[in-house]
Amino acid sequence: MISLRPAGFDDLGLRRAMSDRMLPLLVAAMTFLAALALAGWFGSAALSRHWQQGAGASLTVQVPRAGEPASGGARAGAAQTRLAAVLTLLTGTPGVASARALSDQELAALLRPWLGDASDRLAIPVPAVIAVRLTDAAADLASLSRRLNEAAPDTLVEDHGIWIRRLAVLARSLQACAALALLLVAVVAAAVIAVATRAGLSTRREAIEIVHGLGATDAYIAGRFAERATFLAAAGAGFGTLASLPVLLTLARLAAPFAGDAGHAGGSLGDTLGALPVPLWLALPCLPLGSGAIGFATAHAAVRRWLRRLP
Repeated sequence: MISLRPAGFDDLGLRRAMSDRMLPLLVAAMTFLAALALAGWFGSAALSRHWQQGAGASLTVQVPRAGEPASGGARAGAAQTRLAAVLTLLTGTPGVASARALSDQELAALLRPWLGDASDRLAIPVPAVIAVRLTDAAADLASLSRRLNEAAPDTLVEDHGIWIRRLAVLARSLQACAALALLLVAVVAAAVIAVATRAGLSTRREAIEIVHGLGATDAYIAGRFAERATFLAAAGAGFGTLASLPVLLTLARLAAPFAGDAGHAGGSLGDTLGALPVPLWLALPCLPLGSGAIGFATAHAAVRRWLRRLP
């Protein structure tokens, strides 16, 4: 059987019933928000992973009265100071990669945000601070702290564990908010497509009833509407994804130093594109595909439901 209809013939007049202006614009706005939510999801995960790897493998040891002789008699050495005894014990402990005492200038820089310029002229004694890097974040810190107190009583070991747990909770909360935002965007997009489809059905009601009466199946009519909705939703989502890229790249470059990735904070094109994490680059093309799938399923279901009500 030879069809006399030209290719792309719009027998239901869907190009007029479902305009290519308002629906793609609304879907583009929803996709823009979805891209920001995805960026929040991957960004919070990357920052949390970086901070946990950094803080989880480090310790801060404070040694009061660092210049006084260490306890322990001949074992510690008569001329050995408390600071030297702690450093010796740390460097000889398995699982400790490095231990370095901060200089007076570094201590002053740490205190300057709270004390201002007066941090350089403190009259009170300040404990010595040792920055420790671990090879194993699961080291036995209780045993290490006990041994340090034996060598230099009142030595304080801070393992940053409470901050790691708080960062993990914060990251999971941000990811939950991003997931909720994605869900809301999908629901709103589906509602917008459903409203547009019903408006198109109302506009072309007579034509649809005539075609339906001539033998067109529900699947055919629903499929034509679904094809139109899929095209408009995917086109709008593609535009929204492209529009979100400048914003995402700017945010990624601003966040790069906090993720220990200062090399991507440069001004070259490669640095700018590399600022976004690879999983986000892989997820962004899924937005037009997902929008098209939502458009197809929503329009198909809406038309099927409408056709069942026809006499």
